Amino acid sequence: MAKQLALVVGARPNFMKAAPLMAAVQAKGRLQARLIHTGQHFDANMSNVFFRQLQMAEPDLYLDIHGGSVNEQVARVILELDKEFTARRPDMVVVFGDVNSTLAASIAANKLNIPLAHVEAGLRSWDREMPEEHNRIVADVLADYLFTPSPDADENLAAAGIPAERVHRVGNIMVDCLLRFKPAAEQLAAWTAHGLTPRQYGVVTLHRPSNVDDQLALRGIVEALVEIQRSVQLVFPVHPRTRARMAEWGLLDALQGSGVMLLEPVGYLEFISLMTQSRFILTDSGGIQEESTVLGIPCLTARENTERPITIQVGGNRLVGNRPEGIIAGYRALQGGAVAPQQPELWDGHTAERIEAILYEKLS
Repeated sequence: MAKQLALVVGARPNFMKAAPLMAAVQAKGRLQARLIHTGQHFDANMSNVFFRQLQMAEPDLYLDIHGGSVNEQVARVILELDKEFTARRPDMVVVFGDVNSTLAASIAANKLNIPLAHVEAGLRSWDREMPEEHNRIVADVLADYLFTPSPDADENLAAAGIPAERVHRVGNIMVDCLLRFKPAAEQLAAWTAHGLTPRQYGVVTLHRPSNVDDQLALRGIVEALVEIQRSVQLVFPVHPRTRARMAEWGLLDALQGSGVMLLEPVGYLEFISLMTQSRFILTDSGGIQEESTVLGIPCLTARENTERPITIQVGGNRLVGNRPEGIIAGYRALQGGAVAPQQPELWDGHTAERIEAILYEKLS
């Protein structure tokens, strides 16, 4: 009988990582995978549309856990997964990235002595104020199999004392998803729906608490966006929490008045489509730093640190912080022209196949 995997996802970044592995498992037919969605991201724009566009089947189990404090959310996921893993004990639990659901599933599996695999292991921002950093550290310490995207991740795990035999550098699984759906995204030509001209606009995303839950920081970022908008059209799909904070602090009018194009959150294909023809991207997202590197689009990261230093090393990304002068200076530096980044090793679209092969070997 085929060994059983429980793949746990909860938020938008997880879906792009789980989809390629689900596809690889189904294509090989040597393992069986049960997809569990905790519900951390639950609205249609942040969840349902991604399952549809990534051609993922509906989750086998939907826990519908969202809202409340972080500790409450994590505790509820642990309790529900304890019931699920006890009733239908998998041979391995697979978690992705660094969201709260990843932390909860790692603890639940560990307490039941179920082997744990962490996809996208070893990344570190060295910023303990980031909630994601806590999740990465705990998942990596508890994991039996750590699948890393880059050499820096291997080095971080070695420095943390993780045994080398647990670590497998397989590449970046989000790139699998990006390369698979890039042709469809380009064919969609989402820029035309908004009256945009290729290479004549920039794309903005913001969602990190350090940027959007801090009034002074968010005001500074908005100031920078208004200034940059004077010379290039900006397109800003606004995260629900970011929009709420901007409305609360009276910042929406300034952006709308400047001409920045504010959109509702868009689906995966629409966003990739917008990115492919953009002049540059301003973001605080880790995944977008990676995607922009593969697409060859210059990225300005509105943070003081990144858990994806490989994107800086290969020339695709620049840290500009969240103060207006840093963001504006970063944008102006791009006007001299940007060199196409090198492509990191193993970011080739076959990461999921490598993971499936290792899981099959370890479970055989």
